[in-house]
Amino acid sequence: MLSALANKVSDSLSSVIESAGDVVATARDTAKNTVIETVKGAGEVATGSMTVISDVVSGGAAAASKSAQSTTDGVAGIVEGAIDAAKEVGADTGGAIQEAAEGAIKGVSEVGGDLGEAGVGAVRGVIAAASDIGTDATDATTKAVVGVIKAADEIGSEAGGAVRKALLSTAALPKDVIEAAIKGSEKQD
Repeated sequence: MLSALANKVSDSLSSVIESAGDVVATARDTAKNTVIETVKGAGEVATGSMTVISDVVSGGAAAASKSAQSTTDGVAGIVEGAIDAAKEVGADTGGAIQEAAEGAIKGVSEVGGDLGEAGVGAVRGVIAAASDIGTDATDATTKAVVGVIKAADEIGSEAGGAVRKALLSTAALPKDVIEAAIKGSEKQD
């Protein structure tokens, strides 16, 4: 069940994504602005930002999945924007990466969307954000993979398998980092 904030984000992003020429940029900018405004409005960066990030990403991912546009591109933009916003408001970017990755899977799951596409989009968004915020891309990618797998496994073994398969079969992702992160996440189970 999406939170009130996630539903609000999903509703507002649905029409914006449908008409966007550049889905990634539109989703990124909307997510970033929503996280910044919500966290600054609440006034509690440390405690409130992770919940805001999770809610914004899950709502945005749900909207991306329901649209006729690419779920992968929409989720990538949303995740990138949320992580950029986390850095801007002074939140823990490592925690934001994992929350965003998990939120993407949860949001797409809520609307019955393609979890493999959501997982790939989340990892792509994290890789782009790592470059934007100047953090180690390998570490960020590992955190994202662990986050999407954790969220998918919580849904069920079929969901976890679909996300693993999608991550491993996407040429645009660093296969060695993905494989290592998947192995690492399985040891934590």
